[in-house]
This record gives sequence, C-alpha cells and structure tokens, in this order.
Amino acid sequence: MTQSALSGERFSKEYLSQIERGKTRPTSDTLDWLARRLGVDAGYLANGVSDDQRARLETALTRADVLTESERFGDALAAFEELGAAVAATASPELAVRALTGEAKARVLAGEVREALDLLTQARGLVEDERFSDVERAEVLFRIGVCRYKLSSVATAVTLLNEALSLAESSGLPCDHLRSNILHWRSRCYRRQRDYEAAREDVERALELAEGLSDARTVGHLYFQASVLAEREGHLVLARSYAERARGLYEELSDRANVGKLLNNLGGLSFLLGKPEQAISHLKDAFGTAIEIGSDPDAAQAISSLAQVHLRTGRIDLAEEQARQALALLEGRVDFLDEIGSAQLVLGRALLEQGRLDEAEAAFAAAEQSLEQLSSASHRAAAWIARGDLSSRRGDDREAARLYRRAAEALADIGF
Repeated sequence: MTQSALSGERFSKEYLSQIERGKTRPTSDTLDWLARRLGVDAGYLANGVSDDQRARLETALTRADVLTESERFGDALAAFEELGAAVAATASPELAVRALTGEAKARVLAGEVREALDLLTQARGLVEDERFSDVERAEVLFRIGVCRYKLSSVATAVTLLNEALSLAESSGLPCDHLRSNILHWRSRCYRRQRDYEAAREDVERALELAEGLSDARTVGHLYFQASVLAEREGHLVLARSYAERARGLYEELSDRANVGKLLNNLGGLSFLLGKPEQAISHLKDAFGTAIEIGSDPDAAQAISSLAQVHLRTGRIDLAEEQARQALALLEGRVDFLDEIGSAQLVLGRALLEQGRLDEAEAAFAAAEQSLEQLSSASHRAAAWIARGDLSSRRGDDREAARLYRRAAEALADIGF
C-alpha cells in the first residue's frame, strides 16, 4: 500500500511518514485504526509483538513463575533459559523485565544470588524507561535489596528498600502486596542491625497490609518474623505463640517448606523454654521435611539446631557429627553465612569439649571469617566469646579477657 492509500481521508501521507520514521508517536486510537487497515493487531504495530505471541509468552512466563513458587528451581531456570531467545526476539522491554525478574527470583531461591543480581541490574536499566511505572521500578529495587541482604550488604539493602518503598507509596497505584514485602524485608535488615523497635514497627505495618489483602502466605511470613523478633528480645512465650500462628497458616496452605522452617524455629524455642525432648522432636521433623522436599539449606539449619541442642545436653560426639553434616549441606552458599558461622561455632565448641584445642581453634577461625562478613555485632561477638573460651582453656587469661572485652563492647551490654 502506498502512504496515500493507507492514510485514506483520515491523515496526510506526511503524517504517516512521520509515524514510520519515528518522528511522532501515534495515539492508541490511531494505532487501532491503522491496524485494522493493515489486517494486524495493534500490539504488533506498537512493539512488533502480536497479541497472540505476547499471550503465549506471558503464559509460558507464568508457568515458569509457578515452578519457582513450587520450589522446582531447576525446572524453573530451564524454562526461563528456554524462553530467553523468544523474549529477546520480541524486543519488548515489558516482557524482558518480566523474564529477568522471574529468573532472578528463581536464582535467589536456588542460592545463585550474584547471578540474580546481574539479571536485576539489567532489569533496573530497562525500567528507567518512561513506559514503566514507579511501582514497576519499586519492584526491581525491592528484589535488588533482597539480594544485597542475602549477600550481607545490609546497609545497602536498607537504602534500596527505602527507595523502593518511597516509589511505591508515592506512585498512587495499588501496590499493598509490594509494600508489605518491602516492609517485611526491611524489618529483617533492622533485626540484623539489632534495631528491634524499628523491625517490629515494620512487621506491624506489613501485617496490617497483608491482612487487608487476605494474603495468608504473607501473613504467615510476617508472624514468623514477629516470632523471631520476640525471641531476640527474650519474649519466648510470645515468640512461640506467633510461631504457632504462622505454622497454622502454612498448614492450611499445605506449604510444607515453611512448615518445616517453623518446626525448626519451634524446636529452638522449646529448648529455650526448658523442653529439650520436645525440641529434638520438632527439629527431627523439620529435618525430615526438608529432606522430603529436597531443600539442603533447610535441612542444614535443622541439623545445625540439633547439634546445638546435643552440645548443650552433653552429647558431644553427636553434636560434632551433626555440625559437620550441616556444613557439608551449606557448602558454597554465600547467602547462608550466618548459618555456616553458627555451625562452625558449634563444631568448634564440640571439639573444645573433647580437648581437641587446635582443631577447635581452626573451627573458631573459620566461624569468625564467616561471621565478620555479616553486619551483626551479636554474630561477631559470639565468635570472640568462643575464642575467649579457647584461650581460657589454654590458660591464656590475658588473651581471654581481651576477647571477652571486645565482645562485650561490640554488644554494648556491659562496660569494663
């Protein structure tokens, strides 16, 4: 068709030429009219992607997201990789961002956090385009913040989450689910920084948003977080109450992965409340659930908790064996440095109790190396106290006093 024939009596051929050369952007009504004249859909004219093609790709991306939610991370990543070429061929920024953020989420949950961060950095560049909303920009910043938290860059994570929350709240668009998630993860950052009051405030705000959406899973996550906070502040009975609420919600959703995590939490609380046998029962159930669903990190956390219980109840050989098992399961997981450091401390203390001082020293040194990467004074203090106990056992009281003083100053609990 010539420009004159296509324009008909509606436009001049000069105006159509400007559209073809990208000099002017047609309205949606103009696109619809031109699409009807050309026998194509308006989506194809707008971005080179037909409505049918877009629908097929969106369905495939949704399927990949479902695989991630089902914790079938290998299948999810394979699906995203298979879709990569098709998404790139569309030259659609919207589909590209969805594919990048979807794959990034799967990689985070699979423990490939740095790879996820690279994908999200690409997505961040794309969402700066004016066709994206502030909510979409906030979503990408939120996911980058989660990655930074998992890589122990807690201060950076807080900055990113603050920016994401500001964008979401000022957008004027409905995004309560996103706001709730941002507040949830910011509360984790505040907890790591031992700002428990700020962490509790964020949990309360997030819980109000999630309950308003009747989002049972997110409500469960928030009660879980509330339980951890209550435990940190020494409110053990309240912590157990919150944990039981979260467990009930997860069981209603048949969410075995999070039920297993809650059992680990309840096992620790039971031990602190003076019920070691109940603690062991909960932790064994948590370990069994993690093995069933194929989650090595969850299995490692459960077996590490069991090692701590056995260490404190005098079953030293078993504590050593279980700590080593936990470390084997967590090998290479940079997103679980706190669990790795904790297991190394338990291993070191088990070796210390057996009089294997040089081996204990190596375990404590490894723990300190792991925990110093965390923005947490309490984690570092735990390593210094362990090294102080080792120095005391060797009769080096001066070095022991130095390490204890260093730990106390870090926690700001007592002065010397």
